[in-house]
Amino acid sequence: MGFVIYLDHAATSWPKPPAVIQAMKKAMDEAGANPGRGSHKMAVQASRVLFGTRQSLASLFAVNNPNDIILTSNTTSALNLAIKGYVKPGDHVIATMVEHNSVRRPLEYLKRTAGVEVDYVTLSPEGELELSALERAFRSNTSLVVCSHSSNLLGSILPVAEMGALAEKHGAVLLVDAAQSAGMLDIDVKQMNIGMLAFPGHKGLMGPQGTGGLYLSPEIELEPQWHGGTGGQSEAPEQPDVRPDRYEAGTPNTAGFAGLQAGIEQVRAWTIEKVYRHEWELSQLMLEGLGSIPGVELLGPGAGKPRTGIVSFVTERMDPAMLAFRLDREYEIAVRSGLHCTPLGHQAAGTERSGAVRASVGMGTSRQDVQTLIQAVKEILA
Repeated sequence: MGFVIYLDHAATSWPKPPAVIQAMKKAMDEAGANPGRGSHKMAVQASRVLFGTRQSLASLFAVNNPNDIILTSNTTSALNLAIKGYVKPGDHVIATMVEHNSVRRPLEYLKRTAGVEVDYVTLSPEGELELSALERAFRSNTSLVVCSHSSNLLGSILPVAEMGALAEKHGAVLLVDAAQSAGMLDIDVKQMNIGMLAFPGHKGLMGPQGTGGLYLSPEIELEPQWHGGTGGQSEAPEQPDVRPDRYEAGTPNTAGFAGLQAGIEQVRAWTIEKVYRHEWELSQLMLEGLGSIPGVELLGPGAGKPRTGIVSFVTERMDPAMLAFRLDREYEIAVRSGLHCTPLGHQAAGTERSGAVRASVGMGTSRQDVQTLIQAVKEILA
């Protein structure tokens, strides 16, 4: 049974376009073999499915070579591959105070096990970054800058291109976590000075869960994090040198990536500009309506400022978990409560003790959905 009003798109977009489900079924019916593990027709067709998805992703992110797109199971696996595969013992890494645990935990692991130094640049409570603060954080051994393109708590958007230029100036690489921006914001890896881009398939790209990827600049080599069968160079005891095989050991989610390609093509048909405008307008409506309720405190950029379709809020009148529970049970409205896997973001916003309620919109969200949420919050807090 589905929710009447689904406002948790920042976690996973839903419902999926019909073409996504159709593409997955077609792949299961006609390309159900292992890609790259045989020369029979079904195996070849499975390989074509994966390459077609790489081509769609490369076109979306302005990547020259589709084989520089490494297919993964989600953004988290892409970030782990990028961080653990690139950072060396004794390196210094710069991140920000809005990072998801998918960035923070690998970095803290490397601090503990490899003597890596990490600084988290402070942001404003609204999630805005001063580039001068970032520049002051660089050291002679800074190898990597990691940033969330858009905060999954605040909806704020970081100046990725400028951050990439600073990283290049100081001899470092920029890794962008596009969990909340892929499919919602324009991304050009070359123009934005992005060395590595981690992204999900199941959020703004409208694909199924269990899909994601990592763009890897041709100038960057990583230490593989998985070792095993790739279907090629099977006689070698080490992982192949060729991309993408070097980073993709094991049988992939072929049907899932078929669905992802269909999702990407749907986003391209909508256009990124239309997606952003739709989500921005709904977020402004939500800010206006929720902001008019006594005792509700909104997080993130103020009205009229750039932001993705995420609006988080707190109220002293009710615990966020209870408010989200009542929205679900009494109004069939799905939102997210808690720390949203970003305790650093909550520290920046000053809500680390309480957490927050997060409502996030998608292309299937209507103005009436937002109005219903606003009215429901009013009634619950009355």
